[in-house]
Amino acid sequence: MDVKRSYLYWLFCQFELITCSYLMEPWEKVLFYSFNLAVAGLLLYTAYICVAFHLSLAFQLLWSFLGNPRENALSVVK
Repeated sequence: MDVKRSYLYWLFCQFELITCSYLMEPWEKVLFYSFNLAVAGLLLYTAYICVAFHLSLAFQLLWSFLGNPRENALSVVK
């Protein structure tokens, strides 16, 4: 457990070094981290919704092709 904790602490230190957030005051860190978490959450939610929507459309199209080919051909002719 200590190895995981030290690795997570190392990752957090790397994140602080990359973003230069170790130079910020505590109230600035709270704003910065909350903004980053909000943006990441919105991106994940949007990606989840879009992927689910596109997969459902793809499955509908696939099932329409695999369903009854005679009906599909007749609907195109009509």
